Amino acid sequence: MSKSDLGMAAAGVALVVLGALPSAAEAGFRLRVGGPVSVARFAMAGMLSVAGLRHARMAAHHSHVRMAALGPQDLRPAAESIRPTERAQLTAVAALAGWQGGRAAQGWWQHSDGSYGWVGPLFWPFAYSDLYDYALLNDGSGFWAYGYGDLYAAIFSPYAASDLSAFAAERPAGRRHRKAPSVQELCGGDTAETTGLPLERIGRVVAANEAQRAAFDELASAWISAGDTIRASCPAQAATTAPERFAAMQSRVNAMLSAVAAIQPPFQKFYDLLSDEQKARLNTPERDRRANSAAAKLKEMQDAACQASREPQDEQQAEKQYRQLVAQQWPLDDIAASLKLTDTQRAALEVVQDTTMGTMEALNACPPKDALTPPGRLNAIKARLEAMREAIMSVNDAVDDFRWNLSDEQKTQFEGLGPKKRGV
Repeated sequence: MSKSDLGMAAAGVALVVLGALPSAAEAGFRLRVGGPVSVARFAMAGMLSVAGLRHARMAAHHSHVRMAALGPQDLRPAAESIRPTERAQLTAVAALAGWQGGRAAQGWWQHSDGSYGWVGPLFWPFAYSDLYDYALLNDGSGFWAYGYGDLYAAIFSPYAASDLSAFAAERPAGRRHRKAPSVQELCGGDTAETTGLPLERIGRVVAANEAQRAAFDELASAWISAGDTIRASCPAQAATTAPERFAAMQSRVNAMLSAVAAIQPPFQKFYDLLSDEQKARLNTPERDRRANSAAAKLKEMQDAACQASREPQDEQQAEKQYRQLVAQQWPLDDIAASLKLTDTQRAALEVVQDTTMGTMEALNACPPKDALTPPGRLNAIKARLEAMREAIMSVNDAVDDFRWNLSDEQKTQFEGLGPKKRGV
């Protein structure tokens, strides 16, 4: 695929579209100060890095995701780890099971890799697995998919209160509404039976000697504690407003940062004790070497897209793509008309737009090229999560300022914008 083809593909993979508002007129838009071409470049870089992953990942399964009820047994891994293709399928089924009887094929808050960052009230459903996959297996397709689109989904939630009740097991399964997995089932499915997997892999690959055993035991204890920390960040109740959703995001990211902080020192200590041969085995993940390996093809596609996104872009084309992206995702004229916003309220919404779009630069979807070892990838994970936390806080502040000027009726109408787009 050529760079121009990638650009066209990226332009057609808008993460979210708010076209189902009362007015069908195309939204007016102007590039304000703070929305320059540099942001456009990073916006398109993020899109390019995952533009073709959904198609490839679904092709690997040779079928579309079936909308069926999930039980706890469906969330437990049968092999060494839940692979990215399986994780994408599980989150797709779970994310859509709670509304419209599970009939829709996809949702506007879907990641471009086929998975979902929000499943009901839960943000980052496979947080533990994503950390493990990237740090030890150098598979960052799940971890690096999180960013701008999830912040956008927190602003315009796809779930109404009636939808979220399914994830709290408040509504029985039925013909019109399939039973969704509870939040605790989702959280437990990620860590309950996978906490020991990193330890098993490290022990198998490294074969620690007696001198390294004490450091390995210390690492094992830290890794188990990290799993408990992430599992404890599951929400106790569903967030129904944007500020509550941002609080849930921050809690989840803080838990992931705490987990990384617990793992890093003992991991580095253990790694420093390894021989060069042991380090080489740990640095080179075991991979399925079959010619048609879906994981290998996805990695190759992501690497090629990230490389293309780092090359210089035509500024006029980048600005055009940025305008198209904003016009699709932020139809301010339609939103203002629907909510009957005053000039002051609309100006506050424009700040929300600018702040959210600006996070694309900090949350580029391409992993660093120089993270070649597990300790290096843990450093990259920490930096990314810190950037995510800063982005969450900045967008939340802008949303708070916007909501402060809204009436109760306007707030209710604003919360209803996302659910209107579920069928897109």
